[in-house]
Amino acid sequence: HLLLFLLFVGPFNCFASYSRATELFYSLNEGLPAGVLIGSLARDLRLPTTSGQRPAAPQPPLSFTLASHGLGGQYVQLDNRSGELHTSAVEIDREALCVESSGATVFGGAAAVSSSSSSTSSESCLLLLDVLVLPQEYFRLVKVKIAIRDVNDNAPRFPVPHIRLSVPENAPVNTRLAIEHPALDPDVGTNGVQTYRLRDNYGVFTLDVEENESGERTPYLIVMGALDRETREEYVTVIVAEDGGTPPLVGSATLTIGISDINDNCPQFSDSQLNVTLYGNSSLGTHVATVHAVDMDLGSNAQITYSYSQKVPQPSRDLFHLDENTGAITLSSRVDGDTPRLHRLIILGNGPGCIPAVITVLVTIIKVMMRPPEVVPRFIANEAEGVVYLKELEPVNTPIAFFTIKDPDEKYQVNCYLDGDGPFRLSPYKPYNNEYLLETTKPLDYETQQLYEISVVAWNSEGFHVNKIVKVQVLDDNDNSPVFSQQLIELSIEENNVPNAFLTKLHATDADSGERGQVSYFLGPDAPSYFSLDKSTGVLTVSTQLDREEKEKYRYTVKAVDSGFPPRESIATVTITVLDKNDNSPRFINKDFSFFVPENFPGFGEIGVISVTDADAGQNGWVALSVLNGSDIFVIDTGKGVLRAKVSLDREQQSSYILWIEAVDGGDPALSSTAKITILLLDINDNPPLVLFPQSNMSYLLVLPSTLPGSPITEVYAVDKDTGMNAVIAYSIIGRRGPRPESFRIDPKTGNITLEESLMQNDYGLYRLLVKVSDHGYPEPLHSTVMVNLFVNDTVSNESYIESLLRKEPDISIEEKQPQISIEPTHKKMESASCMPTLVALSIISLGSIALVTGMGIYICLRKGKKHHRADENLEVQIPLNGRINLHMLEKKPMEISNI
Repeated sequence: HLLLFLLFVGPFNCFASYSRATELFYSLNEGLPAGVLIGSLARDLRLPTTSGQRPAAPQPPLSFTLASHGLGGQYVQLDNRSGELHTSAVEIDREALCVESSGATVFGGAAAVSSSSSSTSSESCLLLLDVLVLPQEYFRLVKVKIAIRDVNDNAPRFPVPHIRLSVPENAPVNTRLAIEHPALDPDVGTNGVQTYRLRDNYGVFTLDVEENESGERTPYLIVMGALDRETREEYVTVIVAEDGGTPPLVGSATLTIGISDINDNCPQFSDSQLNVTLYGNSSLGTHVATVHAVDMDLGSNAQITYSYSQKVPQPSRDLFHLDENTGAITLSSRVDGDTPRLHRLIILGNGPGCIPAVITVLVTIIKVMMRPPEVVPRFIANEAEGVVYLKELEPVNTPIAFFTIKDPDEKYQVNCYLDGDGPFRLSPYKPYNNEYLLETTKPLDYETQQLYEISVVAWNSEGFHVNKIVKVQVLDDNDNSPVFSQQLIELSIEENNVPNAFLTKLHATDADSGERGQVSYFLGPDAPSYFSLDKSTGVLTVSTQLDREEKEKYRYTVKAVDSGFPPRESIATVTITVLDKNDNSPRFINKDFSFFVPENFPGFGEIGVISVTDADAGQNGWVALSVLNGSDIFVIDTGKGVLRAKVSLDREQQSSYILWIEAVDGGDPALSSTAKITILLLDINDNPPLVLFPQSNMSYLLVLPSTLPGSPITEVYAVDKDTGMNAVIAYSIIGRRGPRPESFRIDPKTGNITLEESLMQNDYGLYRLLVKVSDHGYPEPLHSTVMVNLFVNDTVSNESYIESLLRKEPDISIEEKQPQISIEPTHKKMESASCMPTLVALSIISLGSIALVTGMGIYICLRKGKKHHRADENLEVQIPLNGRINLHMLEKKPMEISNI
């Protein structure tokens, strides 16, 4: 709107020249993907473009903009430069967007309205867009209408899955009945519902479709044959709706056609005549006969009443009573001497709208001269309409009734007995002759039998019998407790179950009746709170997730309680086993393991044990260990977790190893975890010191006679690849030869050789010093030797002579003496001694002199930074020189030895 306002306040002449409203109409199918070209506004509006002929003056570029990004704008993409209109990523669903009404459905800016234009098809669905064309020189408002064409993307669907239709059985052929729930199809036109058919018409039905003025199609069921409810009262088929798309889509529903009854049948008796005999001494109410007619119709159409025909004389009507509903004929008055012997009873079976059915009952009365015995009951227990009511569990000998037996003519002797099964007894009641007592012989049990029917039979000496039927109804008492189908209910459930998971449905029965047999279920006091038991249904659930690692088995009681008074209950035990799931990864006891192993440890020796656990059970808790890195050197025992090295390890090659161990369990899918293993190699004394200077036993050094006492002459420099005390080096002279060999001494710590005394004229000549370089390893120190050659003279005039002396094997006696290392250098001369005392002293000091170890530690600290050495790649102790070396000119480079 702001943009429109700015355009209006521009030069009016430009606006008047180009401002006009234009309409463009496009159409496309629904459901197209993004990027489909709808149309080009610049081309369809024939706007000038820069392509083609070059304009005389530069033209500003065209710009196309949607005036509003409402409901319609989300379905299209407009190129601001080219004016091309494409579909967007939001798919157009015609059925979801367009609301069908009397006119076209239109969607524009932000709302949908219905057009009332009669020229617009009722099936059209339009998207309205307002597009602004800029700049101002070409400004116009373009109204774009996009018609959304329907595609057959919806199948017909009935609003209900089951349709029921009622047809009277007397419906004539070609009767039409509308089906009230036609199928619906959101598609329109031919894509909507076109036809209906029946999958099975049974030869008596077909379908027709009628279309009203609005185009709605309604299916009609047409009766094509005669119907008879008494032959078949229901037809079940499937109604299928089909649209007109290509290919067509269908929908179906179950159609049940019920045949309603009409009164097309009348009552009928199976026989036309019934013959009955009746003794003249029969008592009132004696059943004579029962007539029964049948009507094939239903409900009120089949209702039958019975009545006497007008041909039946009144005396017969008075003598015999006819029940109009049941058809039962009973004796309603006494038979005397004047009563006719033969009665012809014509009975009509009446149905609504029918001619009555007729049956004749011939009753022949046999006259008896004597009267039958009489049985007169007097009930003690509760009685109603001939039924005696006794509670179960009544005690034995509970009295039921007195019976008086007599002969009305007082001519014959009358006896009686009890006929029927049951725990009852009929016995004479003394002192009376004609009185009998009916009583129980056992407790009654309602759950065993609820009703007893017994007869008190009286007969006289002439053989006449009279039966008095007594019905005994046993009343239920709450004498039974509920009984569980299982006393021990064993259940199982996987851990990590969903909340409120179903466990089982408890079932208990109670043999009592009524409320006394209604069972309610309760949890016992030992049941955890997160178990729930439905009081009415007995459904047992667990409200929370169970964790097998926390608790694997649950055991508690449940109760079944009836509703009697007082209530009775029974108890069952529930055991629940929580089944394992692989929900726990293997767990190392430590995240980092460190092992200290002496170097040269034998191959496949036990380095250490990696302890790992898995809280799961069975296969899920089985753990396999493997080495992720360094598997070419190390191996691990999966079962015991023992870490071993395949080869012997050398600290001088590598002092430590870092391994990653993976533990994988046996679950599916498997879970795993890793741990870091650090292996540190402990040094052992397996390397003797390496003499780096002098480089050869054949080298020599010129010493001037003018050298002052205490002056440094040369040095012996050696290194040891070991560490700690194994790398602490001591220097000593173990052999001397020369004019005055004690003139030189060596510092045991530094290896510096100094002049002890002034040199005289007689001291000139070659001095050969055998220097022993020894470490302080345990249990046995290692050493190397080197020959230091000193030539005392003013000059070297004959080098060949000196070299010849060096080539001769020196005759040097070995004086084995342990060098004394202290913080301050000592100037005490080494005295010659025999080899044996020196070796003994060296062994004693090496095996654990605390003072010597402390001195060595101080020595190592002072040694750092003070020592310079000559770097040489040749590590041999004795290397012969190819030529002469000027030892005075040999450059010394500092080397620092650290004890790690």
